[in-house]
Amino acid sequence: MNIVSIRIITADVSNLVRFYEEITGLSAIRYTPDFAEIKTGLATLAIGSTNTLQFFGGEAVAHAAQNRSAIIEFRSENVEADYERLKEFISPYLVQPPTVMPWGNQSLLFRDPDGNLINFFTPVSQAAVEKFDGKK
Repeated sequence: MNIVSIRIITADVSNLVRFYEEITGLSAIRYTPDFAEIKTGLATLAIGSTNTLQFFGGEAVAHAAQNRSAIIEFRSENVEADYERLKEFISPYLVQPPTVMPWGNQSLLFRDPDGNLINFFTPVSQAAVEKFDGKK
């Protein structure tokens, strides 16, 4: 089994799509006004409006802008370069500038407009590089 996508439920699809397009440099595929996807090499970030909840059993299934437990992570070729490119854009959302974590990743933490935590990371220690390059 493989994870193929993560879906964010939001009250403002257009705003969140623009945000993720800006930070990733990727264009979203907008299937309807209520649903879009940003496809990366390994997985897809889906963005659905609260209107889509009716297909999953109603509004009690999920609530927009309520996440405080998951982190959406993107592997970056160069976190420092991403930070410089996005510094002004993410300044209202910045949690932590690029910092090397004890497990060997350089990590940039910020939130999206709905408050979801985002981690851009680059493996920098030998062990982290080997882990992500499939050598361990």
